[in-house]
Amino acid sequence: MPSAKVLESKQARVNELAELLKNSNAVVLVDYKGITVEQDTALRKNLREANVKYFVEKNTLLKRAFNANGVTDFDDVLNGTTAIAVSADDQTAPARILGEFAEKNETFKLKAGSVDGEFYDEAKVMALSKIPSKDVLLAQLVGSLQGPIQKLAALLQAVVDKNGEAA
Repeated sequence: MPSAKVLESKQARVNELAELLKNSNAVVLVDYKGITVEQDTALRKNLREANVKYFVEKNTLLKRAFNANGVTDFDDVLNGTTAIAVSADDQTAPARILGEFAEKNETFKLKAGSVDGEFYDEAKVMALSKIPSKDVLLAQLVGSLQGPIQKLAALLQAVVDKNGEAA
């Protein structure tokens, strides 16, 4: 039987994880076995640059943290080697970065995820990974709006120029 000190530290870790999960917009669980240290280092760097927390955690502690928040959807995937990526800012960043990495590395598997409390299985997380980042989507929106506005401005300028010549 574990000592009271060990149980207390585990409970503190579960509380810390539960708070992190509660305050996050996106969570992705992965099976990380089979990747090299170099690959892991590069992956962690990419995640850090996107402001995504990524770490390995015991399945039982994760399960208790999810359950503390009333989430039981992850219970079936919390087995084997598990790492978790959590983002409070970008809903697609963890899935996008980990999905891209999983496509390049056969042994690295996406397990499941959630965005704003909605559970995503492996296939949905992979589909989510194909969505561009918020900044890219905004740039595309601005680009698609800019073309018609420029055409309108050119048309109005042509009308002004034509009316100016007639006067």
